[in-house]
Amino acid sequence: MLDKSSALSDVKILDFSHLLAGPFATQILGDYGAEVYKIERIHVGDDFRRWNFFNKKVGNYSSASYMAWNRNKRSIALDIRKPEAKKIIYKMAESCDVVIQNFRPGVMAKRGYGYEDFNKINPKIIYCSGSGYGESGPYLNKPGQDLLLQGITGLAKNTGRFSYPPTQLGAGIADQLGSLNMVIGILSALHYRNRTGRGQEIKVDLMSALLQHQLQEFVAVLNLNQEFERPESGVGHPGSGAPFGIYKTKDDYITIAVASLEDLSEILNDEGLKKYSEGPSGAMGSDLQIKKRDEIFHYIENLTKNFTTDFLDKKLSEKGCWSAPLKTHKQVYDDPQVKHMNMFTTFHHKNYGEVKTVSPAVKLSETPTKVTRPVPMIGEHGFEILKEFGYSDEEINNFITNEIMSIEKS
Repeated sequence: MLDKSSALSDVKILDFSHLLAGPFATQILGDYGAEVYKIERIHVGDDFRRWNFFNKKVGNYSSASYMAWNRNKRSIALDIRKPEAKKIIYKMAESCDVVIQNFRPGVMAKRGYGYEDFNKINPKIIYCSGSGYGESGPYLNKPGQDLLLQGITGLAKNTGRFSYPPTQLGAGIADQLGSLNMVIGILSALHYRNRTGRGQEIKVDLMSALLQHQLQEFVAVLNLNQEFERPESGVGHPGSGAPFGIYKTKDDYITIAVASLEDLSEILNDEGLKKYSEGPSGAMGSDLQIKKRDEIFHYIENLTKNFTTDFLDKKLSEKGCWSAPLKTHKQVYDDPQVKHMNMFTTFHHKNYGEVKTVSPAVKLSETPTKVTRPVPMIGEHGFEILKEFGYSDEEINNFITNEIMSIEKS
């Protein structure tokens, strides 16, 4: 019976993906109610199970990275190199809607798990491949790793201070933007299939994702024929003038995005600041504010250091200026707006206890996103999944005995 409370409850996904980009995409689809069959390596599972921040495990069981990207899935662990496992996967594909994989280009097709292989079994199948740099070209064999991509697409050289090395972001932005592109592509393909009955192949790469999400920077550079130059100060974007940036306060830091120098002069009790407000000003600041952005930044910061963050944030807000305090991850967890939005939740597992995580970001009135399953153990649901696809207890036990499938015991 169709579960009308979940938007994608009638969608079944064969998920071969590992690490971040693919698993985040399938987790989002799982949050929307899709049935996600996570196909993991026999006994070993997803590599992210062993990549531990701080060299610690959550609940002494699994890595935070694996916990982050793999809720709302069921795991089946198969040796996909064996013909018997291939038969299992092909049988599952007959009634599945989507296949997702992010192996190196050509690997899955070589093993008989490419788009053409699944299309022969199920012409309605939607097949989504994720890669670092596409599936051909001079970067074909370059590792599609997030830090490398931040460097090669111009993002790192556009971030940080002039006298410092180029700076990477403190999150896997390339992978996560790639994940969102996967979800967009899959939802679009599902809509098209509903109209035509036809599946299709989707190709997503992380390089394109990062280029796409630096759209305004590339439009500016390519059409204005001028490269951005990172500021020496903490001005927050290399294309902006002061006061846009992060400022030291008496007790911490504050971000100031939009504020007139006249308002800042009044709040900071310093008339000298007004000398920088000469000439016409655009949204990014006047010519003077851009030309002398480092000088203005340091002038302002010498003043903000005399006031607390709370005081400045309150005074700036009263003037209609755009400002906010800076917070650590633990402080964000206690943020009143974040709590009001219910943006953190928990799931429970009998092996690793209560795990705190971020809630789904998209809110739907009729079919709300949900966290209904904790992250699985390696192959935890293999037995029940194969039962659902018509296999007998004897057949499944033979798969386990013959090392075609493994189930991690709790």
